Amino acid sequence: METIVKVLGDINSFAYTYYLVGLLILASVFYSFKLRFVQISMLKEGFRVITEKPDGKSDALSSFQALTISVASRVGIGNIAGIAVAVAVGGSGSVFWMWVMAFFGGASAFAESTLAQIYKSHDGDGFKGGPAYYMKKALNQPLLGTIFAITLIFTYACGFNGLQSYTMTSSFAIYYPNPSEFENSQWTILIGLISAGVSAILFFGKNNLIGKVNAYVVPAMALFYIALALLVTLLNLSSLPEVLRDIFKNAFDFKAIFGGFAGSAVVIGIKRGLFATEAGMGSAPNAAASAHTTHPVKQGLVQAISVLIGVMICTSTAFLVLFSQAYVEKKATALPLVQMAMNEYFGPLGMHFVSIAVVCFALTSLIGNYYYAQANIKYLTNSKAVMVIFNICAVVMVFVGSQMKLDLAWELADVMMAIMTTLNIIAILFLSHIVTKTLKDYIDQRKEGINPVFDPKKLGIKNTECWEDGKY
Repeated sequence: METIVKVLGDINSFAYTYYLVGLLILASVFYSFKLRFVQISMLKEGFRVITEKPDGKSDALSSFQALTISVASRVGIGNIAGIAVAVAVGGSGSVFWMWVMAFFGGASAFAESTLAQIYKSHDGDGFKGGPAYYMKKALNQPLLGTIFAITLIFTYACGFNGLQSYTMTSSFAIYYPNPSEFENSQWTILIGLISAGVSAILFFGKNNLIGKVNAYVVPAMALFYIALALLVTLLNLSSLPEVLRDIFKNAFDFKAIFGGFAGSAVVIGIKRGLFATEAGMGSAPNAAASAHTTHPVKQGLVQAISVLIGVMICTSTAFLVLFSQAYVEKKATALPLVQMAMNEYFGPLGMHFVSIAVVCFALTSLIGNYYYAQANIKYLTNSKAVMVIFNICAVVMVFVGSQMKLDLAWELADVMMAIMTTLNIIAILFLSHIVTKTLKDYIDQRKEGINPVFDPKKLGIKNTECWEDGKY
């Protein structure tokens, strides 16, 4: 078992340091120039469409609810503990490269989510869709869609949800008399049962229940966390110029960069910017497809904004760490570093808030990850029995993940994620002409002063039944 885990770890080390990073950079930069930096040029328009509500009383999600589901998955423990690790290992310069890649990533997020909307399918009173659907409908490659669906289900419902559950449970170790013994205590069982219970309520509920819960929890926690980071920045305003100078100086310290490339600020920052936002990976489109809107571009713009929200959370964590003595004195890394930093600023209350934030972000990530997976279960089969079995397994995985380290499952999930990301990038690159003409159609209608409505026949786009029947 240890040998298998090591081999998988070596594969992931190469994939996530060189291969996958390069592929995501290619897609992000390509689409940024192809779409004339739509993530910036139409940012104002994106904020406008977020508030639009779906017509009628269907179970379809609004653009805002679909946004919160994708943000819920993007904004997880990685945006807190992961950023702390990036800063501690790669130095402050990694923050700059995280910003750079998040900036370019908005374009690929726009592209994949727009495609998901174009090729979505009916799901009762709502919609379902994602990369598997546009691989089948647009590329006529149902086999690729099936492979993508299977890899995403395993990656998110098993691997990542188990990891989120484990890390969330471990965040309570700091309150235990002997933290090293916490994993063997009865408290982990209690926390696991509570997490599994909450997950069961949401997993077995209606799709729009997940959207409604995230619509309240995600914005509240994100805004509060960002507000605390701003408060800390104001309290340390005199140190801000020095911190910013340090970020830019270390970002371009080429001697240090080429001295240890894999662990440099450039590589670590780029990886964190890509993986924290998940832009181009094929996950967020599964939520984007579920939104009820009049034009696919609207949801593409909304999802580009979700990348911005994700990087704002990451930046908040980075500044919380960089202003602290715990970082200067290198006392800790990962989650304990953030907890120690918050303890410096606000005392025990600060440490408690980090724990609460971790729990909330982890729970919403569990929900978001589940939503992605169930959309791909529906791609494979419409069997209600299979869905019930899947829901039960997903709940069990939340509990099991809270109790033990599942190194093999997590390493396998990373390999699966590399496969699904590769398939998605290939698909969205081949479908760039569809994205381009759809965006042009939207811009042309907005110039005419009308609310854009998508007509695939006018654009020569086929296999778009949700738009052709007028029930978009």
